Amino acid sequence: MSMIVEEVATTLYFDRTFDCDAAKISPGEYYFTDKHMVIVTVLGSCVSACVRDSITGIGGMNHFMLPDSANADKDSPVSESMRYGSYAMEVLINQLLRNGARRENLEAKIFGGGNVLKSFTTTNVGIRNASFVKKFLKDERIRVIGEDLLDVFPRKVYFFPKTGKVLVKKLRQLNNNTLFEREEAYASKLKTNDVGGEIDLF
Repeated sequence: MSMIVEEVATTLYFDRTFDCDAAKISPGEYYFTDKHMVIVTVLGSCVSACVRDSITGIGGMNHFMLPDSANADKDSPVSESMRYGSYAMEVLINQLLRNGARRENLEAKIFGGGNVLKSFTTTNVGIRNASFVKKFLKDERIRVIGEDLLDVFPRKVYFFPKTGKVLVKKLRQLNNNTLFEREEAYASKLKTNDVGGEIDLF
């Protein structure tokens, strides 16, 4: 079995639209901060959990997908893909706790799980991702105070940990296949290891 790796995002820049520092995360990455900044990602079938301490404002976001488990034992209570999802969530939560967040103050907003990728052997990968993140947070007793899951559109998500505000732009059309190629490349790795749209506030 290959080693699971969840990486800290390294793409940092200054966002002129929001007039603050920003971190962009890709599939398999996460980022956390206690500063006034925005964390940004684009989601297709993947999901992101935006988790923060509601008192201190330290928070972060991950971006992950459950590995394709078409050949896994469907009756197994903890499949390899579930272990991966749990790991992706625990890495983020543990980083927050190590850096001053308190578990009892944690709250989450969750996004993604769109039905946008057609090449998976497991059907409804977006539904599996969305169901997993909801169950994980419920089991961990972390309050979910906002969500935008499923549907057929990719989403661009902007998370401001200090305030807890999240802006979501539904991407009605994409001019290239970058998102799909990125998620499919990420999904393949798991097996071995500006567009218009509506903006919603969460």
